[in-house]
Amino acid sequence: MQSFTYIAGKGRYRVFCRVYPLMEGYIAFLMGGTKYHVGAVALGLPRPSLKGDKTSATTSVLAVLGHKDDELARPAAAQMAARLQMPAVVVAGVHIDKAAPAELALLAVNGRRAVAGVIKVLLRRLKNPKPVK
Repeated sequence: MQSFTYIAGKGRYRVFCRVYPLMEGYIAFLMGGTKYHVGAVALGLPRPSLKGDKTSATTSVLAVLGHKDDELARPAAAQMAARLQMPAVVVAGVHIDKAAPAELALLAVNGRRAVAGVIKVLLRRLKNPKPVK
């Protein structure tokens, strides 16, 4: 499968998720705002849910001191791992200087939308794989 990018939002509130499908997992970059950077890295590992017969995920996170990008990376990695049933690594870096709480909330919404879009595309591709030439 080929890498691709899903974008949510506009202008300084735009967040993109660039995903690289691997043989046994996914690597995604969740970036946005006005300064892309490495703020946090999360690893999601799928596991049987403790409630019912669904798949859940366990996540581990490393955050750069002073950054809050783990709040984006952790749920993104957990959601990707659980929904795609493969390990997922998310590198997150979304920033706007002196952002107001409403701006941070909008960036978070756009981050969730970008990740949801990536998952939707990947699930569709898994159901209908393109033939290898």
